[in-house]
Amino acid sequence: MATIRKLRGRWQASVRRKGMQPRSKSFDSKGEAERWARTLEAELDRSGALPDTRPAERTTLAQILERYRDEISPTKRSHVTEVARINGILRRPICHRTLTLLSTADVAAYRDERLKNVAPATVIREMNTISHAIDTARREWNIHLAQNPCKLVRRPVPPRGRTRRLEGNEEQILLGAADAGRTPYLRPLIVLAIETGMRRGEILALRWKHIDLDQRVAHLPMTKNGSSRDVPLSTRALETLRALRKGESETVFSLAPNTVRLAWDRLTRRVGLKDLHLHDLRHEAVSRLFEKGFNVAEVATISGHRELRMLQRYTHLRAADLATRLG
Repeated sequence: MATIRKLRGRWQASVRRKGMQPRSKSFDSKGEAERWARTLEAELDRSGALPDTRPAERTTLAQILERYRDEISPTKRSHVTEVARINGILRRPICHRTLTLLSTADVAAYRDERLKNVAPATVIREMNTISHAIDTARREWNIHLAQNPCKLVRRPVPPRGRTRRLEGNEEQILLGAADAGRTPYLRPLIVLAIETGMRRGEILALRWKHIDLDQRVAHLPMTKNGSSRDVPLSTRALETLRALRKGESETVFSLAPNTVRLAWDRLTRRVGLKDLHLHDLRHEAVSRLFEKGFNVAEVATISGHRELRMLQRYTHLRAADLATRLG
């Protein structure tokens, strides 16, 4: 049984078991001391060992996130994005909490405050990063916590998948404006996105040694989901690539992702196309494949989607076209 006593104006809880090092801690109230002792005894009854909670008591969430950023994030393909995300989280007041004092109420308050300024998808990613950092500390860094408070807090409702597709003569408008713009590679990039369904990063990573113009296949050694895939090239995509084959460059495009993003933003503003993202061209490509009669397995092979659920998010067939086929 735990011993609770008043010592020098504070309440001290002591937990002793035969064969184990005694544990003691002081609190401002008797209730806090009793709760701490009950938690410790419950863990002892469950696992047969007295956990050392002192690392969690003196380690802040900021320290955990910093170590995670420096040791774990660099091993990920998305490390640049994750490091930027963690650096942003570190500026929030929640990071001053020690892990033992970090409560579900703290995490919920963080969620609600962030939702005032950023999209639900951003908050979900931030909460997942915090949660994984805490899980890593529990599993690998010898920091004992009875539970991960992030896993008990409701995530924001994720946004519905986008349904934006090219309408009317929007493709011609885009290509015409790209021809008149200052970025000569923007037009072929748009064409390849529509014809192949590749992501921006996959297009920018294309290397000539991985493209077989005779077999009409572009090989992607590494994709977003961590695997390789071969993308068949349409006649239009093939013509676009042949026109780009000049000089001794190893890559098809010598553009930084941010350069493409800025050029796309300028292009859509100039022609007045609202709410059209570059990634929407992937939606367009996948939908066109279905409209051409490809089945789910064939489209998934081309686009690289592993789950039908994710493929459905990118596939938005026009009801009018389906009605024509039914008629």
